Amino acid sequence: MTTRILDLHREQLSALRGRELTASVAAAEGRTMIAEVFAERAAMIPEPNGRGVHNMELVSAFGADIVVLNLIERAWDGEQLELPGLGTFTSISDLAAYIGRPVGINLEPGDVPEIRRAKPEHAKRLIDMGAAMLCITANPGTGGSFEGMARVTEELRQGLGDDVALWSGKMHHAGHPERVTVGRLTALVDAGADGVVMPLPGTLPGVTKELAAEAVAAVQDAGAIVMGAIGTSQEGSHANVVPQLALNAKEVGIDAHHFGDSYIPGMCDPEVMYDYSVAIRGRRHTWNRMALSGRGYRRTA
Repeated sequence: MTTRILDLHREQLSALRGRELTASVAAAEGRTMIAEVFAERAAMIPEPNGRGVHNMELVSAFGADIVVLNLIERAWDGEQLELPGLGTFTSISDLAAYIGRPVGINLEPGDVPEIRRAKPEHAKRLIDMGAAMLCITANPGTGGSFEGMARVTEELRQGLGDDVALWSGKMHHAGHPERVTVGRLTALVDAGADGVVMPLPGTLPGVTKELAAEAVAAVQDAGAIVMGAIGTSQEGSHANVVPQLALNAKEVGIDAHHFGDSYIPGMCDPEVMYDYSVAIRGRRHTWNRMALSGRGYRRTA
């Protein structure tokens, strides 16, 4: 039987990847928190020598179960990651062990720097380094389309095999306005995605609770999970917005709850994420995840 991501300790979390990760999220019944951060940002670094706290560590301390790195080209040269406050990593597995969380990577089909493109050669290198999942999505103004998402998802699935976690979809229009529809989301599953990304009701015009509930049911019936995304800067909204977004997400059946990277440079408002976490899974699971944060792994020079 698959263990719920809620019940995993640091070492188990950091080792979680691929389809096992997707199954563990599904088993948690809508109580998984995911935070996306800019790869090269560390908002809590006051010293000029680069010591301090990376955004990955901060969102983990406020309850994130999974961390996803965005704008990877700013920190990754194809061989190693240079992360302010953390140092240099040639292994994403080591990075995951360091922060005690699975680490996913955003890749895109649109007009983006080469190293961020959703190509099999880039994706394979990241998976070989230990990326827990690949999120095929689109940043603002990149022109990413659902058709493009489906195309690269199929290419990556064929190139990477069945065991890799591929979560695909859009958090906003990304400069390519097109309606979120059930057909466009299930097409991503047909292309090989084991997770589908869609905007939460209340974050993108036209994404109603009724549409979201229909889409979530269709995607889940097709064999994938759904990550409901807050990617329209409401990750920096007031705390009184949280109960509406969180409970609507639970009502429509969202499996994983995503917070984008727009507030403090390169991350969400961690207090808003905390309030959302309490709304969907209570203080018990939220505090347990927070208490399992901290640097429990030390790298040798």
